[in-house]
Amino acid sequence: MTTTSAPAPQLTAQEPHAAVPQRIILRPKAGWQALDLAELWHYRELLWILALRDIKVRYKQTALGAAWAIIQPFLTMLVFTVFFAGYGKLPTDGVPPQVFYFCGLLPWQLFANSLTNAGNSLVGNQNLITKVYFPRLVMPASAVITGLVDFAIAFVVMLGLMAWYHVMPGWQIIFMPVFVLLAFFAALAVGLWFSALNVEFRDVRYVLPFLTQFWLFVTPIVYPSSIVTSPWKRMLLGINPMSGVVEGFRWSMLGRPTPGPLLAVSIATIGITLVGGLFYFRRMEKTFADRV
Repeated sequence: MTTTSAPAPQLTAQEPHAAVPQRIILRPKAGWQALDLAELWHYRELLWILALRDIKVRYKQTALGAAWAIIQPFLTMLVFTVFFAGYGKLPTDGVPPQVFYFCGLLPWQLFANSLTNAGNSLVGNQNLITKVYFPRLVMPASAVITGLVDFAIAFVVMLGLMAWYHVMPGWQIIFMPVFVLLAFFAALAVGLWFSALNVEFRDVRYVLPFLTQFWLFVTPIVYPSSIVTSPWKRMLLGINPMSGVVEGFRWSMLGRPTPGPLLAVSIATIGITLVGGLFYFRRMEKTFADRV
């Protein structure tokens, strides 16, 4: 009995080539790393998906829903009006106290909520981090984006208060988005540091609420920065990045007073903190999956 072997099939021009699987090996790099913002842009769809997920989770199965974005700053404004403007007689630059305090609380709530979300973003998504590769920077960035929704809801109430107390915005209102963007970057800058530190030291989650409460009173929200008349003290106040943001937001919405050099110092602080936070986050990124 003889056996014959069939000739091996040959691919013709009409037959598609078989897909060859590719193996990608990811290895952490030692030392300081480049930011690689191009990779972050490549994963931009994941950024929006995570942000949308956080927004849905935030208001899911809540009795009041989006009303929480209004209740918190509104009740805080009432307390400030009664105790600081009523009993304390603190000046409000000639603006009705209700409008003055609520206007200062808007960018502050955006910063505080976004900072808390960003600081806990890595620890809160540990299952995703340990199973799938993606730029870890997506986590704190998407957490900060969710704070913009609360800001937009409360901003409508701000416009209603201004109309009720007959406070008309001037031409400066065109700069309002600039200060919202500054509050966003301030929260991201500080959130990058705390999100990376939270992976290493889990008690950071307990530090964040205390820090935001303390930070509230060192920011000119219950008082105007105009009461600080010394130039060098105003520069020192500007080291707090939210000082310039809050005063700039009030200037854009209420028209007075001009932040001046205080804003310049705050912008410089935000820039330095953001750049430092990005590089520190990238340096610690290789350990997140192991330590989270």
